Amino acid sequence: MPDKPSIAVLPFQNMSGDSEQEYFSDGMVEEIITALSRIRWLFVIARNSSFTYKGQAVDVKQVGHELGVRYALEGSVRKSGSRIRITAQLIEATAGAHLWADRFDGSLEDVFELQDKVASSVAGVIEPTLQVAEIRRLAERPTGDMTAYDLYLRALSHTYTWEKGDIVAALDLLGQAIERDPHYGPALALAALCHYNLHVNGWANDPELSYREGVDLSRQALRVASDDPGVLGGAAAALAYFGEDIHAAIELIDRALALNPSFARGWVTSGRLRLWAGQPELAISHFETSLRLSPHAHRSGTFMEIGLGHFFARRFEDAVMMLLWSLQEHPGWAPTYRFLAACDAHMGRLDEARETIKRLKAVTPVVMPNAMHWRIPEHRELFLSGLRLAAGEAA
Repeated sequence: MPDKPSIAVLPFQNMSGDSEQEYFSDGMVEEIITALSRIRWLFVIARNSSFTYKGQAVDVKQVGHELGVRYALEGSVRKSGSRIRITAQLIEATAGAHLWADRFDGSLEDVFELQDKVASSVAGVIEPTLQVAEIRRLAERPTGDMTAYDLYLRALSHTYTWEKGDIVAALDLLGQAIERDPHYGPALALAALCHYNLHVNGWANDPELSYREGVDLSRQALRVASDDPGVLGGAAAALAYFGEDIHAAIELIDRALALNPSFARGWVTSGRLRLWAGQPELAISHFETSLRLSPHAHRSGTFMEIGLGHFFARRFEDAVMMLLWSLQEHPGWAPTYRFLAACDAHMGRLDEARETIKRLKAVTPVVMPNAMHWRIPEHRELFLSGLRLAAGEAA
């Protein structure tokens, strides 16, 4: 157990009678998790781990044991037209005791207020003597356009699959949301991350356009929502990848984690930026923090990043182990193959390295990437020299 109150928010049931509304109830849970994460004295399990229980009849005691949390929040969402009903109950996981239950009704226009009411009520039950003002939104609601918000939730359901088609679909939905509300910070930052993901995987039809769009969207997001941890994290990752000042990007992610210490994806971003800045050991510790916050998430990305930390520390055997684990969970991510090939090449295993290059080419035609986001010249050359050696006759 963490040394402070800890909670997992389980997937809420979609009570709308329409499976097409599943994304909406999932989005509500994500927003409640974000609101709870603003409480700095509360340890909040990330959405990707709590959602591994989606569609299951759960034993809350077992969930508490598996995730290492003291409390679990479960409930349901019913959306009918413009009306919303959120029901929630808080359970003390170790004993299975019900501590609190309530129902929150409102219109779609009240959705952000309803989310904050749920979070406030939960916080008040867990620790009534502490102020819960921390979860109050630091600025206005992120958008006043509920259609834009709906488009954002739809995009969110596509974004973290690591699949090209889903990222393209998310970018289209986010473009529609931004067209409706050009000052919608979370949508702007998420769109910047989509461009980053397309670019790093060699999937961008026009890499130069993705670069310009990623930087521009990040800057717009920071102008309108500079106190939102998610916006800060997304903008930091995209700006650093596309070549902006790495130290300024690290300051952005540090600020995001100060605002939300339970931000699992933020810890991944922090580790990634430390890798790019040439600090592999610190990076690995940040990736491990993210795994504690999200123990049941799809870990392929974090395993890959830990593998990169070992690679730049020249622990090639450890790097290969983590990269292979990553590929078991997600065999379609180009950077993993590139680093695996470079590892094998540096260890003299050229047959394995060249076989990995063949697998890379099934994912993307881009074998030798633009590696300028690796800011330390020695690190960049370690990567590229291994990749050149691996490519050899197969290049």
